[in-house]
Amino acid sequence: MSDKNSGGNFFEDFQLDDEIIHATPRTVTAGDVALYTALYGSRFALQSSDEFARACGLPGAPVDDLLVFHLVFGKTVPDISLNAIANLGYADCLFHTPVYPGDTLSATSRVIGVKQNSTGKTGTVYVRSTGRNQRGETVLDYVRWVMVRKRDETAPAPQAVVPELPETVALDRIALPGALDASGYHTALAGSADLWDDYEIGERIDHRGGVTVEEAEHMMATRLYQNTARVHFDAHAAHGTRFGARIVYGGHVISHARSLSFNGLANAMTIAAINGGRHVAPLFAGDTIYAWSEVLDKSPLPGRDDIGALRLRTVAAKDHPCGDFPDKDADGSDHPAVVLDLDYTILMPRHATGKARK
Repeated sequence: MSDKNSGGNFFEDFQLDDEIIHATPRTVTAGDVALYTALYGSRFALQSSDEFARACGLPGAPVDDLLVFHLVFGKTVPDISLNAIANLGYADCLFHTPVYPGDTLSATSRVIGVKQNSTGKTGTVYVRSTGRNQRGETVLDYVRWVMVRKRDETAPAPQAVVPELPETVALDRIALPGALDASGYHTALAGSADLWDDYEIGERIDHRGGVTVEEAEHMMATRLYQNTARVHFDAHAAHGTRFGARIVYGGHVISHARSLSFNGLANAMTIAAINGGRHVAPLFAGDTIYAWSEVLDKSPLPGRDDIGALRLRTVAAKDHPCGDFPDKDADGSDHPAVVLDLDYTILMPRHATGKARK
C-alpha cells in the first residue's frame, strides 16, 4: 500500500537555519471571530465593537490578538510539533500589524536551535515563527521550543545550539496597532474606570470565576486553528499514554485565562508582546480553569501620553480558585494546581490625557 501521508518531522530531521514554509494560508472571516467569541466569551471592547474601535482611530474591530497567535501557531504544527511530546515555552513574541476579517495569514519558521536530551530518545527544537498577511506585512513573530521524539534513537546527536533569548520584549520594539488613539476611549463602555495610572507594580488581581473545559469545546477550538497535533484529538491512541486522555491545547488555556482577566483588567485593550511563558502542567477535559495576574512593571510609551504599557504575569490554575494566588511552594517548585505561567505586555489607556470618556 502506498502512503502519501506526512508523518511530520522528527528531531533528527531539523537542521540549524532550516527555513520552513508552512502549508495552507488562511483567510480570517467574521465567522472565525464569532466562533472564537463563542468559545471564550472575551469582552474586551476594542475587539468586540467596530464603533468602539473607530472611536480609537482604527478602521474597525481588529481580530483578537490571541486568535491571530493561534492561527499562525496552527500553521506550524504539522512541520514543527506533530511528533512533539510537549510544547515547552514561548519567548520574544511581538504583535505587529493588526489583522482584520478578510486578511489572509501565512506562516514560515526558521530553526534557531537544536539540543538532544540526555535520554537520547528526544530533543528540543527552537524555532522562530513568523505570520504575515496578504501584503507580506508581518503580523506576528515569536520563538517557541518543543520537545520532539526521535525517529531513530541511535541517530547521532547534532551539535547543541541553544539560542540566547531576551527576558522581555523591549518597549522600543512595540508597535501600536495602526493609528490607535486612546483620546476617544470610553471607559464606561469598556467596563471599568481603572486605567494604566491606577495599577501598581507588585499588585495581584484575583480574576475570580472559573470555566470548566469541555471535551468538545477544546477540540473545536483546536480545529478552528487547524492545529493537527494528535494528542488533542485521538482518544483511542491516548489510552496508551501515561495520561490516558487527550491533552488540551495549551493555547486554549491561554485564551481562557485572558478572557477571565477581563474581571480586573477590562481596559487591557490589546496584547503588544508575550515576553515568555510556560505550560507548567497538562490540562484535561473536566478540569476547571481559574486565573490571577500580577503587575510586574509599568511604563509610559515614548512620545505618548494617552497609552501606557503594563507588563503582566497571568497564572492559570486548575480546580483551585485563586484567592490565595497559587504560585510557588516553599521549595520553589510550582504549586500543583498551576497549569500556565504567562508573562506578557498589554497596552492600556491613561488618565494623563484627561480625554478618556466615562
